[in-house]
Amino acid sequence: MAGSIRFSNPKTLAKPPGYSYVVEASGPGRTVYFAGQLGLDMENKLVGAFGDFRAQCVRAFENMELALAAAGVAWADVVKINNYVVDISVNIAIFREVRDNYLNTKAPPASTTVGVPALARPGALFEIEAIAIVPDKAAKAASGGAKKKSKASKKKKR
Repeated sequence: MAGSIRFSNPKTLAKPPGYSYVVEASGPGRTVYFAGQLGLDMENKLVGAFGDFRAQCVRAFENMELALAAAGVAWADVVKINNYVVDISVNIAIFREVRDNYLNTKAPPASTTVGVPALARPGALFEIEAIAIVPDKAAKAASGGAKKKSKASKKKKR
C-alpha cells in the first residue's frame, strides 16, 4: 500500500454492500489508472456463449488482474472501481458474486456501478475500470513488498 490508505464508511450513512464510501491515500507512491476491461479473450472475442454475463464478468476481472500485474499492482492496491452492467436488474447479483472473489471484502475499494443499455463493443455485457495507489520502492521495501492475491487467483492454483 502507499504511505497510508484508509478505507472507511461514515456511520452517518447506511453500510454499503461490498464497497467503501471513502478511500483516503497519502504518502509516497504513484497513482495508476486502468482503462475499462471487457470479457475478451486473446483473439479479442467475447468469452462464453452469447449473452453469458457470468463468463464475461469473470474474464473482465481476470483481464483487469492481468493489467494490474503488468503495472506491478495487486487488487489490494486498488482504491476505486467503476463498473458498467448491461441489464443490471438481472445481472447485479452475479456481478457482486464475481467481484467478491477478487476484492478484499473487509476493505473493498470505493465503487460505482452503473446500469447501461449497451457498451461500445456489440454483445459486451460488463466492463470494469480501476484506479490504484502503488507505494514507491522505499515504502514497498519497508512494508515487505507483499502483494495480496485475489481469492480467484488462489483458487486457480489449487
